[in-house]
Amino acid sequence: MYQTSLLASLSFLLATSQAQQVGTQTAETHPKLTTQKCTTAGGCTDQSTSIVLDANWRWLHTVDGYTNCYTGQEWDTSICTDGKTCAEKCALDGADYESTYGISTSGNALTMNFVTKSSQTNIGGRVYLLAADSDDTYELFKLKNQEFTFDVDVSNLPCGLNGALYFSEMDSDGGLSKYTTNKAGAKYGTGYCDTQCPHDIKFINGEANVQNWTASSTDKNAGTGHYGSCCNEMDIWEANSQATAFTPHVCEAKVEGQYRCEGTECGDGDNRYGGVCDKDGCDFNSYRMGNETFYGSNGSTIDTTKKFTVVTQFITADNTATGALTEIRRKYVQNDVVIENSYADYETLSKFNSITDDFCAAQKTLSGDTNDFKTKGGIARMGESFERGMVLVMSVWDDHAANALWLDSSYPTDADASKPGVKRGPCSTSSGVPSDVEANDADSSVIYSNIRYGDIGSTFNKTA
Repeated sequence: MYQTSLLASLSFLLATSQAQQVGTQTAETHPKLTTQKCTTAGGCTDQSTSIVLDANWRWLHTVDGYTNCYTGQEWDTSICTDGKTCAEKCALDGADYESTYGISTSGNALTMNFVTKSSQTNIGGRVYLLAADSDDTYELFKLKNQEFTFDVDVSNLPCGLNGALYFSEMDSDGGLSKYTTNKAGAKYGTGYCDTQCPHDIKFINGEANVQNWTASSTDKNAGTGHYGSCCNEMDIWEANSQATAFTPHVCEAKVEGQYRCEGTECGDGDNRYGGVCDKDGCDFNSYRMGNETFYGSNGSTIDTTKKFTVVTQFITADNTATGALTEIRRKYVQNDVVIENSYADYETLSKFNSITDDFCAAQKTLSGDTNDFKTKGGIARMGESFERGMVLVMSVWDDHAANALWLDSSYPTDADASKPGVKRGPCSTSSGVPSDVEANDADSSVIYSNIRYGDIGSTFNKTA
């Protein structure tokens, strides 16, 4: 994800946490979500995949009872005296996806509601795709010389919200085999990581992140611990109805899969570029690239008042799955018309409408940003991650760190909006305040559907 430590901004009002033991109060039943695997020779074949809720949202209670191990912003330190003890004493329970979390599936469509009110109130959510016919393993996507396609409806996502679909290099079993204290694994949504090295993940490497746990000053239901959880990340889609960006983020070569950081490795605060991962990434946001009419709800080329298709292609140097990744291309399909991604509207970027190392260098130079993407390994490093395999993540959330202004407004807010790269969308700099969107846009939602992946050119109608 882009610019800020976005995981710290995920807001949820349940007494939830990520656990390592398995509770027995609620049966864990994974909602089915049909996806398709495609080839140019054989067409597309249904895959009997399903989704699982991230463990950070789940009820965490004592193994032998109903006492919360974590409530609001605080651990119960009488139970969780240290990380390993907490993992032994606390259990992660099953989820009521629709009633409690506002998450439902129908055929190939996933709907994620922003605010769901039942006996408690839930805000936002994050799910992962499980492998076909498996309750215990995430689907691993290896997308070099492949394409990934999905349909999306963002018509009900206003300024300040982010419907994000992306890949993170998580362990396929959620860390179950690596850490003896993790008894829950992918079946209960464990093992999250991304390039922001988030500190709000409550269990990392099979241990509770209780050391130096500090309550958030902006979110009454969040906090951060001593450790962060890092890995490579490919943001296929971060968007609302007003703006969108796709962004590769990479980490140093030593970060393969999920990596627990501490201290300067996490790249916190003023040490943003000194950590193991590239937090800025190399983003392509059409509005930020100078084309303010390509995407949006007011007569734009991509009309966000209606559903459309997003195609992302991962091009290698030799057009094979073993070659180095060199380019990430974007296409759209709407109203049966294939629409190429917009070209940047600045002279030094005018030849680019995809992400390459050359584009990233030119973009960073124009905007005056640090090219940490290149420092950490560039687009080839992203390809190495896809060669090992990445997990599909789908979410909806608001941003307690920066009000999502980095996505849909002028950011930083004190910068000259006429400077290239500052304007990222048409939303006001006063928009996106979590208390406002949670109160006024509670009925917001996003729908992801018709997920397809496979040979380049096999997942969408090229002749439309």
